[in-house]
Amino acid sequence: MLRALITGVCGQDGSFLAEYLLEKGYEVYGLSRRKSTSILHSKANILNILNNDNFTYIEGDLTDPVLFTRIIHDIKPHEVYNLGAMSHVGYSFKNPVDSFRTNAESVIMHLSMIKDYAPSTRYYQASTSEMLGGVNCPKEGYNESFLFDPRSPYAIAKVAAHLSVKNYREAYGLFCCAGILFNHSSTRRGEDFATRKITKGIAECKAGKRKNLKMGNLSAFRDEGCSKDYVVAMNLMLKNSKPKDYVISTGEGATIEQMFKYVCGIAELNFEEVYELDERFLRPSDVPYLLGDSTLARNELGWVPKYNWKKLLKEMYEYDLRNIL
Repeated sequence: MLRALITGVCGQDGSFLAEYLLEKGYEVYGLSRRKSTSILHSKANILNILNNDNFTYIEGDLTDPVLFTRIIHDIKPHEVYNLGAMSHVGYSFKNPVDSFRTNAESVIMHLSMIKDYAPSTRYYQASTSEMLGGVNCPKEGYNESFLFDPRSPYAIAKVAAHLSVKNYREAYGLFCCAGILFNHSSTRRGEDFATRKITKGIAECKAGKRKNLKMGNLSAFRDEGCSKDYVVAMNLMLKNSKPKDYVISTGEGATIEQMFKYVCGIAELNFEEVYELDERFLRPSDVPYLLGDSTLARNELGWVPKYNWKKLLKEMYEYDLRNIL
């Protein structure tokens, strides 16, 4: 039985990946930080697998070297998926040091421990399209050859982690790779992320729970996909014959305003009456346009997404509306 460790298992990607690997017959260990909230809240995304005989929940911090060494030594996972992170771009401007420690230094520590104690373990790092900057995005989208141009402390930390993966792969021969994942959401997306904020906020407007939805810049363009599709790509990368980094994206998307208007249309609400600009949500610097070219992953891994952004947002809105009503 293959053993996998997933950091950030309570997040949207971590929980979907855990379910996917369990279905494929893995023994799964999920790591997540302790939160001083109820189990129903802190572990909401994994309640359906907590009692699975092949799933073990580990409470701890992915930045803790003692804990990570013990896990590697005792469990000897065949695969490690590092999905835990300080993942909110806006928050990283307020806490850049914490963002770097969590998103970059921890990866270097993980790779060092694997090199010393479990060199056959395969390691997946969750990289991000935010590393690309979005300033000179080509018409066909970014592929794996483009240079990084990070525009936030979050993206800077992710670049450092991404390059560390490349270094340990080339210097020590580790099977470690990174997925340059473009935006992806789901019904499990945190409510402070744009897509979920839109679907839940408009659902609340439809249900009469609020009058409008306050947001920041709506002009940014995002290649948007579904988390359920993207976790499949992660597993395919670690099943590959050689470690390699891949862009994972749908190749299509929309501006945040277009997404907002699309969900308003489903809800039969007027965009001008629902949207309200709140300058508190504006960032010091933003990424204007992100489109991905995942040709390499489709050709070499056989990965094909089942969702586009419209199908995704419709599913999210209908889920949020049902849970409000």
